[in-house]
Parts: sequence; structure tokens; C-alpha cells
Amino acid sequence: MKVVIGIDVGGTTTKIVGFNTEGERKLISPLFVRATDPITSIYGAFGKFLSENDLSLSDIDRVLTTGVGSSYITRPIYSLPCDTVSEFESIGRGGLYLSGLSEAIVVSMGTGTALVYAKQGEASEYLGGTGVGGGTLTGLARRMLGLDSVDHVFELASSGDISNIDLRISDITHGQGELPMNMTAANFGKLSDMATKEDVALGIANMVFETIGMMSIFAARSRGVKDIVLTGNLSVDPMVKEKFESLSEMFSINFVIPENSQFATVIGTALA
Repeated sequence: MKVVIGIDVGGTTTKIVGFNTEGERKLISPLFVRATDPITSIYGAFGKFLSENDLSLSDIDRVLTTGVGSSYITRPIYSLPCDTVSEFESIGRGGLYLSGLSEAIVVSMGTGTALVYAKQGEASEYLGGTGVGGGTLTGLARRMLGLDSVDHVFELASSGDISNIDLRISDITHGQGELPMNMTAANFGKLSDMATKEDVALGIANMVFETIGMMSIFAARSRGVKDIVLTGNLSVDPMVKEKFESLSEMFSINFVIPENSQFATVIGTALA
């Protein structure tokens, strides 16, 4: 069996995936490792991937890399030549592959957020992004709640009350106008002295997701598409599905969270 390997070296995690290149193309279980040092995480991910999938170096056909940390790869990995793939091209290709769509805005929700317009058979186009993302969520949670774990933030947020944090349209009007009553008028615009840690956690998560959601909607409108594919580490939390379903109803946009969405970029890299 010959395998092409994709490696996405991010700011806090390194993801790795493989595709069988002989016969029908088959995805080999993706995995990720956490490490602050990119070289450590690259070699750690590579070794773990080979071990867990019972592969040897002779099975590897080629290695393709992407991500902010890929610049640290200046020599072959275990004598295997490495080529670098555009991260934005990887985001677009991976989003389309996982969603089965031929055209979409693909959103990579990582430490920050990148927006890519992708269309089958064409080069992906980077539309821009926002510094609001997972890094924002963890930074604010650390400062405001003393929490370092995203999982703990979401756990707290699950029992929070957003009415103690956000100002809604219903708070400032009796229904005159065209905006939905449950739409946010100002994130943290109604922060109450009675707000609990659970409420604040929900407010932080909601602000991050709404910012990403609205940026995505503007990007979709600019390209005349209705489908937005959500990818990256933040996309797999159950709260994301609920929040973006609400935005879908408000703005008549189809948000898609495909299986293995957190691995979309590295899958797109391997498909290069």
C-alpha cells in the first residue's frame, strides 16, 4: 500500500492524515497532537500516525505540509521529501471534499478565523478573516473566568443565561421593524451584576460564534452562495451546531458541519 500524508502544523496543534493512493482513494484515520514546539509536534504526529495505522516508512509515497508551522520543515522528514501546500487552498479543497458541495464559503475556525471561497475545478480564493476565534475564547475565559480549557468553558456555558449578558432586539423595541426579536443588538451590552460564571462563559462563546457567523454570511453574500462549510477545532462543539442553526433561520443561509470537520484543512492538503 502506498500512502500520501498531509500534515497541518498549527499554532497549538499538529494534525495529520493519510490517503491510500492505490485503487479507490481511502481516508486513513486522521489524528492530532498538541505541542508548543512545532518540530516536536510534527515528528510526534508522524510517528504516532505510522504506529496507529501499522504503516512503515516504505509505505509513504509523499508528504505534503501546510499551516503556520510548516515553515519550520526545512529538511526531509525521515528522508521523505516534503512539499508545502497553500493553507487557503487546503481549506477550500478540504471543505468541499467533506461536505460534498461543488461551491461554498469554507470557514476555518481555529485560533483565528479564515474565510475561503471554494469552487470545484477552480483555485480557492482567500476572502479575509477575523482575529476572533478559539484564541479569543480561551484568552477572554482565562482573564474573566480563570479557565484555560475550552471544554470547561463550554461546560459552564451550557447552563448559562444569555439574557444576563447580551442586549437583544427585544430589549429595545416592542416589535416594530424587520429584525428578529431574539437577534443580538450588543454582545455584553446587558451585562448584569447578577451574571454568574456560567452566564459569562455563554456570553464569551456566543460573541465568538456570532462574530464568525456574521463574517461568514457577509462573505457568502459577496459571492452569491448559500452554503457555508464550518471547519476547524471549534466546529465540533455541540454549542456551535445550535448557534449556527439559529443564524441559518435568521438569514436563510445553509451552514454545514461535515464529519471530520476539524481535519478539513489537513485533508485538503493531502488531496493536493
